Amino acid sequence: MQFKVPQFLDIEDKIFGPFTFRQFAYLAGGAGMSFTLYKLLGLMLGILPIAIIAGLTLALTFYRPNNKPFINMLEAGFKYFLGKKLYIWQRRKVKKMKQVATQAEMSKIAALSESPMRLGQSRLRDLAWSLDVLDLQKQKTDNK
Repeated sequence: MQFKVPQFLDIEDKIFGPFTFRQFAYLAGGAGMSFTLYKLLGLMLGILPIAIIAGLTLALTFYRPNNKPFINMLEAGFKYFLGKKLYIWQRRKVKKMKQVATQAEMSKIAALSESPMRLGQSRLRDLAWSLDVLDLQKQKTDNK
């Protein structure tokens, strides 16, 4: 027995002419709110709120950022602005203190910078040999 598998589940059906039910509801709600504001405030006082509601209605009806409904963007924005923010790290402003070096500290620093530690050729060979021997011993113990 074969069953029909529904396809195109993410596409809404056009119910009211070229509009889906959701689009029609947004348009009807926006038109109703605009008409109510027009009757309450008149044209001169109500033009700004009517324009805002009309813009929001058109955005909810037709604008699809990233191929998703605009209502998802509004919901995410409200959650972000009303939710708690967790700051993991913030740079602190630390006042730098001036360090006054004593004469003894200055002489130590000068002595260290003038005579850097140098390794002789024989000392380098000894270090290389000890590293090779230790590495070989480690490989032998790892293989066991």
